[in-house]
This record gives sequence, C-alpha cells and structure tokens, in this order.
Amino acid sequence: MNPIAEELNEIIIKANPHVYEMLSVVGKQLFFPKGILSQSAEAKEKAYKFNATIGMASEKGRTMYFPSIMENITGLTPEEALTYAPSFGIMPLRKAWQDSMFDKNPSLQGKEISLPVVTNAITHGLCVVSDVWVDPDDVIILPDKMWGNYNMIFSVRRAARVVNYPLFDEQGGFNVEGLKKTVESEAKNKEKVIVLLNFPNNPTGYTPSSKEAEDIARVLINVARAGTNVLAITDDAYFGLFFDDNASRESIFTRLLGQDPRLLAIKLDGATKENFVWGLRVGFITYGAAFGSDTKKAYEALEKKTAGSVRGTISNASHLSQELVLKSMQSKNYEAEKQEKFEVLKNRAKEVHRVLANPAYKQAWEPYPFNSGYFMCLKLKTVEAEPLRVHLLNKYGVGLIALGKTDLRVAFSSLAKADVQELFDIVLQGVRDLEGS
Repeated sequence: MNPIAEELNEIIIKANPHVYEMLSVVGKQLFFPKGILSQSAEAKEKAYKFNATIGMASEKGRTMYFPSIMENITGLTPEEALTYAPSFGIMPLRKAWQDSMFDKNPSLQGKEISLPVVTNAITHGLCVVSDVWVDPDDVIILPDKMWGNYNMIFSVRRAARVVNYPLFDEQGGFNVEGLKKTVESEAKNKEKVIVLLNFPNNPTGYTPSSKEAEDIARVLINVARAGTNVLAITDDAYFGLFFDDNASRESIFTRLLGQDPRLLAIKLDGATKENFVWGLRVGFITYGAAFGSDTKKAYEALEKKTAGSVRGTISNASHLSQELVLKSMQSKNYEAEKQEKFEVLKNRAKEVHRVLANPAYKQAWEPYPFNSGYFMCLKLKTVEAEPLRVHLLNKYGVGLIALGKTDLRVAFSSLAKADVQELFDIVLQGVRDLEGS
C-alpha cells in the first residue's frame, strides 16, 4: 500500500475506526498523490522566474487560448475558464457551497462537516462514493421507486447487491416500517449496510414529513447503536424544491451526522438541478461523522481519498463550470432568481394536484403522493405502462416515462402550467384507447 494511503488510514483509524472499516478495499488504498500536482502547486507559489511544471500552454505570461473560444465566454478570464481546476474543486466554490448548506439547513449550525469535494455532478459523485465505500457483495438498501441509474452505478460497476423495500405504506406516507425491517434484516448478516435516501424522490417527487424524516433517522441510528456499521448516502439532487408544508425542509443528512460512531453520513448534492444548470455538471460530496478526535484532520483525510478517486477518473471537474456556478452564487440577484424559478415549478406542481383531483381519472389511475422535485408518478389500474407510453407517443405525440408494469412518470418540470390539463386528458384518452382495443 502506498505510504500516503497508509498515513491517511492512520488518521481515520485514530479518529474513528468504524469509519475506516466502512471504506472499500479501493477506498483504503486511495490517496491524493504528492506528484506532479503538488509539485506544480509548490512551483506556482515559489517559482518567480520560470515555471515549467504543468501541462498547459502559456503565451506572454498568460494562459494560451483561441480567440474563437474566449469570444463566446464573457466575464471570465482565460485563467478562470480554460485552466485545470484542482481535483478537490476550486476552493472559493467549495467554501461558498458549504456556506449555502448551512444557510439551507439551519440544524447544521454548530456541527462539523467536511469541506465539499466537487464532482462532475451527482452521477459522477455516486460513482466516486461507490469506489471509495462500496465493495462487491455489499448491500445497498433502496426503495422500490428509485432512479434506475443506481443499478448501473452500484450493481453493474461495483457488483453490490441492491435490496428494495416499498417506498409508500398503506396510508400513502413514507414506509418507515418497511425500511426498518429491511435494514434490520440485512444487519443480521452484514457488518456494514448501505442505505441510500433520495429526497425529493426520483421518480415520485415525494419528500418525507419532518416526523417521517426523524423516524427514518432513528431507524438508522438504532441499527448503528446495535453494532452494525451504517453508511447513509443522501442523494439531495432536487433539494429545496419543496412545494407544500408537509415536506421536511432540511436534508436528512442533518439528522444523521454525528449521531453514532458507527453511522457515517454522505451528502450528495449539486448546482445541477438546484440552480438549473444541468449541462454544467457541478456536484458535491460532503461527509458527516462522529469523530472522537482530530475531526478536522479526519475530514481532510476523507477529502483527500475522495479527491484521489476524482483524480484517478476524470482528473478534475470543469473549471469553467465551477466558475460560472460560483459567479452566479456571488451575484446580488442570485436569491431572487432562485425564488422566481422555484415559484414557477411550485405553481406547476399545484396545477397537477388540482387537475388530478378530478374524479374522472380515478378509474384509470391513482397518483402516488408527491410534494416536491421535478416529477410525479401515476399508478395505472387497467393498462400496462409501456404499451401506454408507446401509444401516447405514436398517436398523440406525448412523451412520458414508463417504469415497470404500472407506473408512468410525468416530468411537470418540463410542462407549462397551461398544458397540464390537456396532458392528463390525453393520457386518459390513451388509457381508454387501449382498454377498448
């Protein structure tokens, strides 16, 4: 094992041996190299005459560039737009995002968390987490209503075993008892269980109430206190898009961090969905743990292992994207812009609720509970989802997503409020077409 990896491992073991136990085989060997990057950083600070360390081209003391590129980028210098970013992410953005996490989650006040590491959005962040923390045959506990890419990331890439529980209980709320039974059952045979919590949920658009969030946290805390290592991953991709008073306004990450030495919380979030910059691909990984000593050093050790994974896959996320997100967050108009777009999506969600209250739809489907995010789902009663999806597309030019036999996902995020009524009327007509065929 590389001596730098061993040094990082010793720091983590000293602070909390259970966190070290949860690292994957790869994670235990990961480190951030003190090679070209560190030498270049040192040269940048001290090489006042010549700096011939980094693999970038310069001209007249500045970053070399094509005018045809820079003429399309306003407000940024070539150094900000075109150069490599650190594998950790640019420091001003990491600090700005951490500050925003404390603003959006008041319960974090007074608690210690890691500095976020920048990823190429949350999908890449999940891949990094899988490299650092997931071994083949580890169990990943997820609800039955889940984003399909989790299977690709954890099952296909890492050969982990995905175990599902029903997302909703019979009353239409979050199935706390189903989660509890599944986690406790897996904990009997595993030294480590991994629970992935995605709220607002993709595909249903559901966020638990504060009471449900507290109950979820209590389940995981109790399993950890009973002697099983619990890795809790919160995928907060759609965070902040909460459209009714019932939805918990804070990430469940806040209820988990620091609760028990055997419980490690990992928060994945990003500008991608929150700030409507999908193609910029800017996400973050943040750790929350109960460290007995040297908390700052322990978090830094985890950040270095995480950045080592980034370095070993994509080298670094786009500097241009990071600068654009940072400049937006620093704008005096940022909060007003964010609120304006939030209201647009909230009004669309309210319109979906209003339209679906029509009893004319009841024989065709039942909507799953939704209160947040980009999506909602219909549970079809009389026809299957895939034939209906194809029929709607071919006959009416309407595109929706079929999930399994009964579920149809509607992205109201991409649907104008004025079009909501017509869409669901067309879906109903499509159901009737198939019923009569």
